[in-house]
Amino acid sequence: MNDMNKRATDRQTSDAASGAAPLKGRSALATLSGLLPFLRPYRRQFVLAGIALLVAAGATLAIPYAFKQMIDHGFGAAGAGAAGGSIQNVNATFLALFGVAAVLAVATAARFYTVSWLGERVTADIREAVYRHVVEQSPEFYETTRTGEVLSRLTTDTTLIQAVVGTSISLALRNTLLFVGGLAMLFVTSVKLTSIILGLLVLVVVPIVLFGRRVRKLSRDSQDRIADASAMAGEILNAMPTVQAFTHEQIEARRFGASVEGAFGTAMRRIRARSLLTMVAIVLVFGAIVFVLWLGAHAVLAGTMTGGDLGQFILYASIVSGAIGALSEVMGEAQRAAGATERLMELLAVRSPIRNPAQPKPLPLRHAGGAALRLADVGFNYPSRPESAALSHLNLDIRPGETVAIVGPSGAGKTTLFQLLLRFYDPQSGAVLLDGVDIRDLDLHLLRGAIGIVPQDTVIFSSSAMENIRYGRAGASDAEVIAAARLAAAHEFIERLPEGYASFLGERGVRLSGGQRQRIAIARALLKNPPLLLLDEATSALDAESERLVQRALEAAMVGRTTLIIAHRLATVQRADRIIVMEDGRIVETGTHASLVALGGIYANLAALQFHQVQVEH
Repeated sequence: MNDMNKRATDRQTSDAASGAAPLKGRSALATLSGLLPFLRPYRRQFVLAGIALLVAAGATLAIPYAFKQMIDHGFGAAGAGAAGGSIQNVNATFLALFGVAAVLAVATAARFYTVSWLGERVTADIREAVYRHVVEQSPEFYETTRTGEVLSRLTTDTTLIQAVVGTSISLALRNTLLFVGGLAMLFVTSVKLTSIILGLLVLVVVPIVLFGRRVRKLSRDSQDRIADASAMAGEILNAMPTVQAFTHEQIEARRFGASVEGAFGTAMRRIRARSLLTMVAIVLVFGAIVFVLWLGAHAVLAGTMTGGDLGQFILYASIVSGAIGALSEVMGEAQRAAGATERLMELLAVRSPIRNPAQPKPLPLRHAGGAALRLADVGFNYPSRPESAALSHLNLDIRPGETVAIVGPSGAGKTTLFQLLLRFYDPQSGAVLLDGVDIRDLDLHLLRGAIGIVPQDTVIFSSSAMENIRYGRAGASDAEVIAAARLAAAHEFIERLPEGYASFLGERGVRLSGGQRQRIAIARALLKNPPLLLLDEATSALDAESERLVQRALEAAMVGRTTLIIAHRLATVQRADRIIVMEDGRIVETGTHASLVALGGIYANLAALQFHQVQVEH
């Protein structure tokens, strides 16, 4: 429960920080109005659905009138002795009734097809919009939002909206038309009885409004609990080797079971509220109808109404009561959909702090030596840890074509520096300049297109080896992909896979070793052929032979480009043009391997420890 409260607080903090508009507390109708931008492109389909809806409602309302004609002018006339005329009247009435039924069938089918298409189309558009929005968010967004929760909103919440757009809106409009039309015909049939039934039906509105508010709140809570369960499941399934290695299978199963039971309990409270709402509505509606029909029966016996009038009144009353009952059901669905819409609109309202400038600047023409990089008095705190500086007064100039190694203890700010270069975050002070241009003035795609990175945590997608490497440059040919794989010493092991470059690598590359995954990532970066190359522990998962091969390939790849290397293993950075030593977010030493060893500082201590350990191992 504490975790749930913390996540809720994190969500609220994230929304407040990003300027998201508060949606809670609004009415269901106001919340559902957030769907209008997704509905507007399909005005023509809505018009067609509306026409079919009007025709179907008109045909339905014509049926009771046909029954009245049949009773009064068919059976009534037969009772008066005009047999021939009554048979003709009955035949004509039934023929007209069949015609009305045929029109009703065609119009209903057209309405169903059109609104179902709209439901599917709008839901697909919402899913695309939400996904497109979340993939453009900065890492700050994912500090407070779990991917499992986003997936729940993309699936469960959009399914609820699909039911509303594809079914509930149509049913609401249809039953509203039937209610209005049926009520008008009730007045035509008997003003007195209709006035009485209206007075009684007002009682139905009160419980619908009261219970509707409760259903909406419970619907929102239910969706939040489902999202929590989905997020938990996604997190654990992505860490199954660790879970099993620590024998936490039963513990995690119990945690998930408790989360599911919590979601079930919330759902049952919502279902009980909806059930009570339905029961109250039906009892009040049909109680009022039975009372009024009892009055109508006495009117027929007294001769103030005909049998046809009473039959017509009964049918129209049934239509009106059925419409009210259906509207109460639709109201419950609308409350659920309002909760889902609220969650999706909150997600779409989040604005990334990392945005493209209104008027991006171009990069100057690049010379063959790679990119020039400068960090001018950069200070940065992670949004989730504002009291702790990750980088402080960082100044660094890197010449085009220079290879700079960055070393230091864990937490020194090395990876943070890479995240600022890629503009995953913006510094709170100072500036990062690429070829003399502040990267905040560059188009994000232009900036990131100029940078290749081999991350410490290798990402392998659930596709083939060929497509995983081609991720570095989408338009690359097969020959270019293979050439990059050769440079990264990946070609030989890929060729040995069952289907070579077409081999499926499994989810997160589970079919590969750590070293093989890292070489795929290196090939991907080399295929991109960027002027600035970032290597974050690029050879950390390689054995000695693979490291030798990859190091040789990287040395060749560094020619003609600027390279920054993060490494804990100092043997991989001895040939760098310059070594930067960082500690607590600051640069504390700068020089070559030999000069830093001679200095006798932090780097010298790290080198002594590592090289002494290597000698001991040998």
